[in-house]
Amino acid sequence: MSTAAQKIEMQAAEPASPVSAVREHDLLESMPWLPCTVTVDLPVARFTIGDLLALTEGTIVETSCHHTGDLPLRVNNLLIGWTEFNVVGDRLAVRITEQI
Repeated sequence: MSTAAQKIEMQAAEPASPVSAVREHDLLESMPWLPCTVTVDLPVARFTIGDLLALTEGTIVETSCHHTGDLPLRVNNLLIGWTEFNVVGDRLAVRITEQI
């Protein structure tokens, strides 16, 4: 293995320094316009392809979570925290209960 390849491999194996973590954070803060996908995972037990094909407007699907249970919050499929549902006026909202 060449010396340059060894140096690159060693750098890749080293943990990120606090300075580089700050730089990454600064980089993210410099792009507040960058779009992302935020999802809340809602578990549905015993759901089949037949159930999926039978869905129509107005169908109610029973979930397997308790109304006070925390649900995973993901940004671009990366788990960032836990949420719970709340009603705000006439809208359904999620409250972040824990950030990871």
